[in-house]
Amino acid sequence: MTADIVRQPMPSDDAEPSERPVIEGIGLTKHFKVRAKRFGARGTVHAAEDVSIALHAGRVTAVVGESGSGKSTVSRMLARIAEPTSGQLLLDGQPVQLGRSVSREYRARVQLVLQDPFASLNPVHKVRYILGRPLKIHGYTGEDIGQTILHLLRRVALEPAEQFIDKYPHELSGGQRQRIAIARALAVQPKVLLADEPVSMLDVSIRLGILNLLADLRDREGLAILYVTHDIASARYLADTIAVMYAGRIIERGPAREITDNPTHPYTKLLLSAAPDPDAADATWAGARGAPPSLVTPPSGCRFHPRCPYAMPVCSERTPPTFAVGPAHGSDCWLYDSSAESSAAPGGAIP
Repeated sequence: MTADIVRQPMPSDDAEPSERPVIEGIGLTKHFKVRAKRFGARGTVHAAEDVSIALHAGRVTAVVGESGSGKSTVSRMLARIAEPTSGQLLLDGQPVQLGRSVSREYRARVQLVLQDPFASLNPVHKVRYILGRPLKIHGYTGEDIGQTILHLLRRVALEPAEQFIDKYPHELSGGQRQRIAIARALAVQPKVLLADEPVSMLDVSIRLGILNLLADLRDREGLAILYVTHDIASARYLADTIAVMYAGRIIERGPAREITDNPTHPYTKLLLSAAPDPDAADATWAGARGAPPSLVTPPSGCRFHPRCPYAMPVCSERTPPTFAVGPAHGSDCWLYDSSAESSAAPGGAIP
């Protein structure tokens, strides 16, 4: 088995080589200092390590992984709610000065939609105030702000808009609240929309409506969207590109259908085996066992190697680079290094 080593970030499946991302993170790392109050113990949570990701206009990039993998930390670094410990941010190709107060211009261009619509909306204010507040903060000078708010409600398919503008959050369903949260993000006309688990708190019956809304914003308005999720099936439905995270690192990335139809990393196969598939009801994969590692003391080398059935000595010794395993498809796995082939599990490849 042979493969070429490539460097992050990998381009999306249909990106032109000269196309500039709207926002790009290069080598983003985030460490959190922690201290246990009872015992006085100190440590550092390695929440994200050397993460590179690029978001393009008119495309959805999904970051997929289990709880604690660091995917929400990535979205918060891009939104600059959490400042990276190291790494670089580019907005429209220009470096962003980290460690300083976040400019109003950056906030207007990059908006974050949070996971819980029940907590992200102030319960004492009506929709009119919730949507009007960001317009006033960012200097909206229109004479009739009410008409602008009605337009925002129509953009997120809350119609007739007049019936929603004077409601309180508790008078809305979960799906309607999340649409209000998205409308609030759209009020300042952003170029980038970071959606952090936007459907995980909603009933299954209404999740599809929110996913279709995000797809419509991508197609009709050309937004660059980051979709953070633990559900790889919904990522396949919505995203153009998927990046799989495990224990703070991106370990596979590429076109959405390529990732789900031809996964290469053992962890990606584990995620897919956990997703319901009526066409493969009897299929099983005798794969990883155990629990994800502590990010206070992460494993050396490949962070998945303690759970990987194909682990080799090199996996615990060295962090794998990104190997090109297909067009715009990269995998951080030593199984795709020709020099490791002879030491691999029987067959030398992932079944």
